[in-house]
Amino acid sequence: MTSFSWRSSLRRIAHQKRGFAVLPTTNHSETLRAELPGTVPPHKCYIFLHTPNPPSTYPAKFSAPVQRALLREMMTTGGSVNFCWSESGPLYPLRPQGEEEMQEYYLTAFSNARGKIEVPVVSMKNVAEVGSKLREHTDSPLSGGTEAPVSDDIHVYVCTHMARDCRCGNTGSAVVNALREELCRRRDLDHRDPSTRVRLAETAHVGGHKYAGNVLVYPHGEWLGLVQPEDVPNVLETIISKPIRPLNVDDEPICPPHWRGRMGLSKEAQVEVFTRYRV
Repeated sequence: MTSFSWRSSLRRIAHQKRGFAVLPTTNHSETLRAELPGTVPPHKCYIFLHTPNPPSTYPAKFSAPVQRALLREMMTTGGSVNFCWSESGPLYPLRPQGEEEMQEYYLTAFSNARGKIEVPVVSMKNVAEVGSKLREHTDSPLSGGTEAPVSDDIHVYVCTHMARDCRCGNTGSAVVNALREELCRRRDLDHRDPSTRVRLAETAHVGGHKYAGNVLVYPHGEWLGLVQPEDVPNVLETIISKPIRPLNVDDEPICPPHWRGRMGLSKEAQVEVFTRYRV
């Protein structure tokens, strides 16, 4: 996309915010890219339950008792609960049909207040206790204006939920494969490369099928869309160049051409952050 068309897209966003009429565009990809900023559902915490099977095997509607219970626990806190899978991630084997209430999960969560937290096991037996811990992690910012600590790892999640929408299954899977190849290439060249801190995983439905590939970056809290395999080297380089902490309203968006929004911000605030840095 040329700089002229990119700036035109940004002006359309600003005009939409002010209620002005917007002329239609004939370029579908340009239209989608102009829509991206502000498409992240507002959330203060994002929770991942690790599963033993990749999202390409999930049914279209995928849920579990623990997930639903955690959603109820986090209802007043602005928390989302999803499923993820990685080749080397922690997991518990699936319980047989009829024993779903006994299923256990390893949990990884991120909040804009305190960054990452991990819970070795969550089940229906301790979900209320875990919910209380997660609410504290989400609602209790560090005192004295202190920012969340820098994390050891960068967590990159790509939506590959094929049964929910083939665009995520196809494009997301291609992006995941490109990320794996790029990570291996960089690590083979230099075992001390910053990319060794990246933890890659696949995730279930995150919303915005038409923006596939959708890539979530935590603890930063950044969501990216319309990522293609050929974008991966530049996207990865940009991600690993940033401080590993939750970003706030004063931080510049990561990968502006792909930026959907940020954890901890309303949709309006996401658009304002984007236009502040890009218009």
